[in-house]
Amino acid sequence: MKVKICGITDVETALAAAEYGADAIGFVFAESKRKISIDQAKEIIQQLPETILKVGVFVNEKKEIIHETVEKAGLTAVQLHGDESPEFCNGFPVPVIKALSIAIATDLNQIHDYPCDFLLLDSPRGTYYGGNGETFDWGILRDFDFGSKQIILAGGLHSGNVVAAIGEVRPAMVDVSSGVETNGKKDIKKIQEFIDRAKNGVEVR
Repeated sequence: MKVKICGITDVETALAAAEYGADAIGFVFAESKRKISIDQAKEIIQQLPETILKVGVFVNEKKEIIHETVEKAGLTAVQLHGDESPEFCNGFPVPVIKALSIAIATDLNQIHDYPCDFLLLDSPRGTYYGGNGETFDWGILRDFDFGSKQIILAGGLHSGNVVAAIGEVRPAMVDVSSGVETNGKKDIKKIQEFIDRAKNGVEVR
């Protein structure tokens, strides 16, 4: 199982996540308590292994700004977490992950409208477009035909529920942010526990 740790803001935490086996690290460029600058992201990305996906998270941003950020920071994927149209998702130099808020089964009907290979399914938005720490009903995903789309499951995941989530949804990747934080800050021990559980199903130590 692949794991994405989102909302990273410092080198120490990024390197720890990489060491523990994270496959992707997310950098938030939208309004959020986890927002990061291009220079900060670049500093972190330059120290990460090439094999890790470096994902920039954007919400309703202008395309030219996203392109500029990809180039300057060294991103290797873009996550669009706002109200972007299917047409907007075309024309990027790196893979695009489109995030969709899922509350009821009919929310899934839009999935095949998007040209992206990766779709991130998140809980309904709260104050911000993501990172709200709430789950949604995974059961509505059970019989849906995703075709060739690779699903990234997000929303309220933590070390205590990620194994159950993987068992029910069978995603390509799981994504966590607030679920590996303590008092609003990334907690390296929680990151390690989450990755262990997601990849190995091991009990939290």
